[in-house]
This record gives sequence, structure tokens and C-alpha cells, in this order.
Amino acid sequence: MTIAPASLGCRAKVFSRDFCEGSHRIVFRHILSVGGLTLASRVLGFVRDVLTAALLGAGPVADAFFVAFRLPNHFRALFAEGAFNSAFVPLFSGKLVEDGQAAAKRFAEEVMALLLAVQLVFVLGILAIMPQFMTVFAPGFSDEPEKFRLAVLFTSITFPYLLFIALVSLYGGVLNSMSRFGAAAAAPILLNLCLIAALVLATPLMPTAGHALSWGVLLSGVVQFVYLAWDANKIGMGLRLVRPRLTADVKRFLAVLGPAALGAGLTQISLFADTLIASALPTGAVSYLYYADRLNQLPLGVIGIAVGTVLLPEMSRRIKGGDEAGAVDSQNRAVEFSLVLTLPAAVAFLVAGLSIVAVLFQRGAFGPSDAAASAATLQAYALGLPAFVVIRSLVNGFYARQDTATPVRVALAAVAVNVALKLALMGPLAQVGLAVATSVSAWVNAGLLAWLLTRRGLFRADARLRRNLPRMALAAGAMGGALWLAQERLSPWLTANGLFERMAALILLCLVGLLVYGVAAAALGLVRPSDLSRLRRRRAG
Repeated sequence: MTIAPASLGCRAKVFSRDFCEGSHRIVFRHILSVGGLTLASRVLGFVRDVLTAALLGAGPVADAFFVAFRLPNHFRALFAEGAFNSAFVPLFSGKLVEDGQAAAKRFAEEVMALLLAVQLVFVLGILAIMPQFMTVFAPGFSDEPEKFRLAVLFTSITFPYLLFIALVSLYGGVLNSMSRFGAAAAAPILLNLCLIAALVLATPLMPTAGHALSWGVLLSGVVQFVYLAWDANKIGMGLRLVRPRLTADVKRFLAVLGPAALGAGLTQISLFADTLIASALPTGAVSYLYYADRLNQLPLGVIGIAVGTVLLPEMSRRIKGGDEAGAVDSQNRAVEFSLVLTLPAAVAFLVAGLSIVAVLFQRGAFGPSDAAASAATLQAYALGLPAFVVIRSLVNGFYARQDTATPVRVALAAVAVNVALKLALMGPLAQVGLAVATSVSAWVNAGLLAWLLTRRGLFRADARLRRNLPRMALAAGAMGGALWLAQERLSPWLTANGLFERMAALILLCLVGLLVYGVAAAALGLVRPSDLSRLRRRRAG
């Protein structure tokens, strides 16, 4: 995959040499940096999930904790991470380009004051009505009093996490806009370290591991906030707490945030629907969805989030500097890079999903039937994995132009498809039907975004992307065939009693898949020797 240089056409006020003299190698280097840190976080996340599966399994305590963990994260995506960044980053980047760092810092402080005030009122309000709140968002738990009691207790502990993680999103947007991607990408590592510590150190001191994990979630929010605030302070972007005011810049931010929040809200409706419907399914459904989604989130986080994190400020700066062609070129390369790395992951989950889940999670309270149910759910999620990743790149074509309304209309159509399919498939397929509905709606979302961008002349798949798409599919297909054959050969070791034998066999299976995909990609011209040289020299640029 050649990373072609692009002329940025920057204006005099652009504050960093990266913006003016950079090329796609610089963007590629940032993506690799964010992706590498995210990969480290996901590896720690697997350690956490292995411990969680062994101690909690997929019973009522596990279901209660996963709901308690999911609910503040739903609102995080609504109020902070997704909607907030899509509105804040383009405006903050524009301030940096046009008015300088001091003006951008004042804008960030004004937004932080408003964000903190709103979040504080919201969190306190929800805590005051937690039993009623849980009746609405997990109604199926009401039939099991102990599970409902635990869900209320755990969520009361975890919900203040939302307040701290919203501030983490703000600081992350500030740092990313200044091409300082490391701290924000490393913050989730602290989440996993806190939860692992809670499992290992606090579980013996508390009634259940669910209690320990809930307190670990809250602690992780505080730790992540302190870490990002410290990093921002190092570069002179430590934000002071000011009185909330509706300045002209804040009003502009709210005008852009409104549609973005609505779009995020529509997306969260789909996720809430998972929680609502799964709570009505037999015990274990919530846990199966969680374990499958954790695996599905590995490529989505390492690739999709990394590309989206770097692409939004990059496109915002290019568009602000008048370089529309460069912005479109960056988006093409982002889509291409995303698919090159995501397609093999999707194929691996489809072919070897049961082996992956069984080796990673099947021990202790997590039995063979739990592994089979989670693997089937993972395979359903894998069908939509390429679409999930591409959405991250496509939606930035609108956000970078401060158009947050169009993605809302697209999200509305996708949510309608998602909820309708969930209701239709929950009966015959249980939690697998929920995952299938999520995957289908992701393809609807990605297809509509691409169509609208193309129709408006804001994006067009270039010759290189069109040429490489079938090559990616062929390479992924070859890898799938090799994985299927290797899995048959390694079956005695993948199902052995010893953990070492099973882990060694899974690692070997993954290496076979990577080797075959790499050879196929090189043979088809998808990856060239010059690309590897660029990777070795990526600190040049």
C-alpha cells in the first residue's frame, strides 16, 4: 500500500509544520501510534476479560455488572466521546489555525465549564432515581429481584464515571487537535489496569467480583482524567475552571453539537435496544453479547478508532486551509487502510470464532455452552465489522465540514432497520439475532454515508481504492481457507486441557492466518516492498 505524498496548500497561520509540510506518511505514523497504544489497551482488556470470565462467568452477577458498565458508556457516547468530539475538534482545530493557541485554549475552557455543569446535574439526577432508571433500561431484570438489586447497586457506583470520562474526552480532543495523540490513546490502558487490580486485589475483600469491578470503573475515570489533565498542562493547555457562559463560540459549538448529539442519541438507541431486549432473554444473553463485543472491539478499536481519531483533525485542517483535494485523498487512504486491516479480522472471527472464544474465556465459571453462544454472537458481529470501521472514516467527511446534521438522518434510517430486525430476530436467534441486526444496520449506515458524500462531490473512491478492493477480498479469502485447514489440524491442541497447549495453538493459528494474508497481499500487489521501507522510515517525514 503506497502512501502517496499530498500537497497540503496550507495558509500562513497554520501553527505546526506537520500541517504544512506533512504527507500521508505523517498521518500514517499517527495512526500507527494510536493503533499501537490501542492494541496494548486491548491486550490488557483481554487479560481483564479472561479474569472476569473466570470469576463471574455468565450468571446474574455478571449480567448485573455488564449492564452497570454499559449504561454510563452509553451516555458517554451520547454526551461526550462521539457527539462531543465531532463538534468540538473541528471548531477547536479551526481556532488553532485562525486565532492561535491562546484563543483555542479559552474556547476549550468555556466548553469545559458548560460540559461540567451539565454532566454534574445529569449524574446527580440519575443517581437520585436509580431504581426507576433501571426499570426503564433493563426491564427484564425486574423478574429476578436479586439481579435487579445488584444492577441498581453496581450502576449507582459506576455512573459517576461518566462525569470524569466526559472531561477525558474534552482533554483528548484538545490533545488530538494539537497532533499529540499518545496520551488520549493510552488512557484506556489505565482503565484496564484499574479493573485488573480491582479483580485481583479487591475481589477477596468484597461480596462479589462485580462489586470490585464496579469500584474499579469509578477509580479508572478519576485516574484517566488526572493523566490527561497532566499531559495537557505539560504543553501549556491546562484548562482553568471558569464560570459557564454562553459566548459566541459556545453558541456556535452548541449549534454544531445539537445534531451530533441527536445522531449519537439515535446510535445509542440501538445499543439501548440491545440492553433492553437482552435483559428479557434468558440469563446469560447480556454476558454473551458483552464477551463477543469485546473481541469485535479489538479491530474496531485498533483500526477504526485510530483512523477516525487522526483523520478528523487532519481533514479539518486541510479543509480550513482550502485543500479539498487533499482532504478527499486522505479519506480515500483512510478507507483503504481500514479495510486492508479489518477484512482479515472479520474473516478470522467467522472461521475461527469458536476456537478464539474457547481458548480465551472457557475456564472457571465460563463453560463450553457459554463459549459456543458467545462465538455465534461474535460471528454475527463479524459480518458488519468492515462497515463499522469504514463508518469511522466516512462520517468524518461530514464532521470535518461542520455538517453534523446529515449523519443524523443517516443514523435515523440505520436505527430503524436495526430495531426492527432486533424485534424480528430475537425470538428465533436470541442474542445472535441482536448481533445480526447490528451488523446489517452498520452496512446500511456505511452505504448511505458513502452515497451522500459521492452525490455531493465530497468523496469519490479513486482509482487506487477501486483497484485494491477486489485484491483485499481475494487475500482475505485465501487467509480464510488457510485458517479453516489449520484449525482442523490444530484441533487436538485447541481443545486440550492444558492452558499452555491451547494458547500456543491459538497463537500458531493466528500466525498462519497473518502469514497467508501477507503473502497473498504481496502477490496481488496490495502491499509493495516500498511500503515496508516507508514503515521503517516513518519517523522521517
